[in-house]
Amino acid sequence: MNTKDEMLSAALKLFAADGYENVGIQRIVEAVDVKKPTLYYYFGSKQGLLIALLKRHFDPFLADLATTTVYRGDITLTLENIVRTYFRFALKSPELYRFALSLVCSSEQSEAWKTMYPFVERQYALLEEVFRNAEHDHGNMRGRSKRYAITFQGMINSYITTYFYGQIALSDESAYVACHQFMHGIFS
Repeated sequence: MNTKDEMLSAALKLFAADGYENVGIQRIVEAVDVKKPTLYYYFGSKQGLLIALLKRHFDPFLADLATTTVYRGDITLTLENIVRTYFRFALKSPELYRFALSLVCSSEQSEAWKTMYPFVERQYALLEEVFRNAEHDHGNMRGRSKRYAITFQGMINSYITTYFYGQIALSDESAYVACHQFMHGIFS
């Protein structure tokens, strides 16, 4: 692992353990045994480090999600595939996923929230587009795509959080059950 990767890894561990706002640059560089100018050289600032960390993990995930969210006429199957994509991401990077959830719940005025928000906004946009495209096949969904995207995202994060607490598995069966319960609500 090179120095840049080491700093990203150390930052994630520290941010996840103590929160972004509670971790200073000094702790990060000490964890990797480098000097502050090295961090500034690679990232420019603590926020630059956070941006690089989020991009490293979320850019591939968002690319996968963009592929998965292409609606091809079967809304339930599309949603199951989306849930599986989220589950894979959470299983691959649990520390990052927990940390990202904490950023989403931080103050809207904080640097951390402002840095995370574009990644969240992109997810909502992709999910909303799925529901908007499905309106053509399911008239009862018309005009509700934003609310469905919000509710669906919340359901996914609830399943993942419940997994973190050791209550459920992030399995194909969980994806199936979650989507069918969600769709029952739409179609009822």
